Amino acid sequence: MKAALLADCVIGVEQRFVCGRLPASSELDALLSPCTAARRLGAHWLDNLTGRLLEEAHRQGLGLIEFCERFDAVELWVDPDPNSHLQLIWLLDYLRRYTNVTSRLAILQTDHIIGARQPVDLAAWQRHLAPVRDHHLQTASDAWSAWGASTPELWFNLLDQGLGALPQLRNSVVALLEELPSHGSALGATEMQMLELLSAAHVHPYDLFPVQEKPNERQTFGYWEIGALLDGLARCPVPAIGGLDEGPFDLAMHEDPDRHQRYKRSRLALTGLGQAIVDGAADFSQYNPVHRWWGGTELTNDRLWRWDVESRSLVAP
Repeated sequence: MKAALLADCVIGVEQRFVCGRLPASSELDALLSPCTAARRLGAHWLDNLTGRLLEEAHRQGLGLIEFCERFDAVELWVDPDPNSHLQLIWLLDYLRRYTNVTSRLAILQTDHIIGARQPVDLAAWQRHLAPVRDHHLQTASDAWSAWGASTPELWFNLLDQGLGALPQLRNSVVALLEELPSHGSALGATEMQMLELLSAAHVHPYDLFPVQEKPNERQTFGYWEIGALLDGLARCPVPAIGGLDEGPFDLAMHEDPDRHQRYKRSRLALTGLGQAIVDGAADFSQYNPVHRWWGGTELTNDRLWRWDVESRSLVAP
């Protein structure tokens, strides 16, 4: 987008909301608020951003609102993956209280990954920008509240609501529901696809990672999150996957060339449990502890909300 010269300033949003415990509302508000040297308590939206306009914002400790007020127009360009839509509803929920910004705000939602396009192609997309109205803000606030709820019910109920204001959001609602433990296996859709690919003789770790034009195209999770999911299937009391020769999947492993090569060369195989799960005859949670976060919902063995793939419905613990 910078190369396309579509704006005076381009900012990438890096927050990850699809995996792990959600930050508290106060923490997220502080992330976007004005910051001075006297109250630099944690992360700030300006961290790691560079450029002339942003350097000035750094010096003045501007919050996101104060920065946006310096521009005639503010645009949110949104990739099609679920995390990008969670970023969108979070930002709209935050911005809705500032009409001096929302009055100059527009959204572009696309079926294509923006960073994968050539700069020359992006200029034509600007005509698809939609000015933000009250129904966009209300839909986003309802959805963000639902994602942070202590059970998945409100998120599931979004499917019965009119999401036309944010037409790409519905796909992300479904994709995230599919990552709940399934009714039969207690694994999410991405984990199940990993086992199925392994069953189909894709035997190296990176064969199981979702990449465009490869067998696993599910884009719900990012690179580091996929690595953690694979660790979870291979490094547990009763593994579903065997043969993973290195780990954990962290920065330290990536920075050690020998360890990373051992990881990449690992020849994986389904264990007995893994094969039984693929055959629909076993439940991962009956053999292993479960403790993870899905939005604001804490999932444990005794509090395991599930997704019924066949009926496309929620099953309460």
